[in-house]
Amino acid sequence: MKVLALSSVGREPDFSCVYEYLGERVDLDLRILNKSAQRDLSCTLRAVDLSLYDRILVDLHFKNIYRQTRFLSRLVGLLIYEEDACQNYLEASRWRSRFSSFYRKLPNARIVVTGATVAERLREEGFKTHFIPKGYDPQMIFLEEVERDIELGFIGRTASTAYRNRKRLLDQLVAEDSLQLLRTPPGKPYREMLNRIRYFISADVGLGEYMAKNFEAMACGCVLLAWRQGSEEAAIGLQEGVHLLLYSDLDELRRHFAELRGDPVRAEAIAEQGRRFVEAHMSHVRLAERLLEVLLLPWPEAGRLSIWRALRARLNPF
Repeated sequence: MKVLALSSVGREPDFSCVYEYLGERVDLDLRILNKSAQRDLSCTLRAVDLSLYDRILVDLHFKNIYRQTRFLSRLVGLLIYEEDACQNYLEASRWRSRFSSFYRKLPNARIVVTGATVAERLREEGFKTHFIPKGYDPQMIFLEEVERDIELGFIGRTASTAYRNRKRLLDQLVAEDSLQLLRTPPGKPYREMLNRIRYFISADVGLGEYMAKNFEAMACGCVLLAWRQGSEEAAIGLQEGVHLLLYSDLDELRRHFAELRGDPVRAEAIAEQGRRFVEAHMSHVRLAERLLEVLLLPWPEAGRLSIWRALRARLNPF
C-alpha cells in the first residue's frame, strides 16, 4: 500500500515514532508542511500525482484546512487524523459544530478522533469515524530515578477559552492545596519535570476525553488523579484504583490526597501499575498499529456529493 502522509512542521507532540512505524509497513511518502503550505493544499500538491496513492493521511491543524473541502473532497482514500475534535461539542469553543460541518462535505473520508465519546457522537451524525486514544512517545517520555520534590503538579496550558473550566479548578487548587502550575519546553525539560512530580493533577473538565499529558505523566511514574470522563476510562482500559484515581469534584480529589498521603505503599502501587499500563497500551507504537488497521480497511466509494449534501455544504460553507 502506498500512503501519502501530510503533517506539520514542529508538530507537538512529536509523531516521529508513529511515522517511523508506518514507514516500515507501507510505502510511506511523508511530507512535513509549514503553515502556508497547509493553508493551500491544492497548490502545495499541484505537482504530485495523487492517483499513485492508495491512502492520503491528513494530520494537519484543523484551523489551516477547514476551508479546503472542495479540494479535499476530490481525494480518494482520504483519512483525517484529528486530535481536537472534542471542540466540536464544547460550548466555549470557537470551533463548536465546525468539525461536523467540515466532515459533512467529505463523504468519502474516514476520520480518526482521540475520544471515544466524540467518535460515537460523530458516528451518530453519519460520519465514518474511528476512535484511537492519544498516546505518548516512549523514546522521549520515560521513568527516571530522581527525587520527587513536587507533591502536586500540573504542566500545561490554561489560557485557551476551551480550557476555562480547567483553569478554574486548577486556580482553586493553587490557592487552597499548594498545587504547582508549571510550564516547560517540550522534550527533555518536560520529561525531567514530570519525573519530579509525585501526584499529577489532570483537570480535563468537560473535554470528554483524555489528553496526552495524562499518559505522559503515568509513563514518568506519577500517580495520576484524573477528572472522571464517563465512558472514556472503560474505552481505553483504565481501571480506577489500579492505574489511576478519578474524581468528579474537589471534595473527592481531596479525599484521594489524604488517603494517598497516609498510604504511600498504595500510592507507589498505583504509580507502578499505571506506568506498566501505558507502556503496554498507550505508546505511539500502539497508536501507529491502530492507525495502520484503519488505513488497511476497505474505503468508501468515491463519488460526488448528493444533492442534499451539496446544498447543505453551500448553505454552510464553514
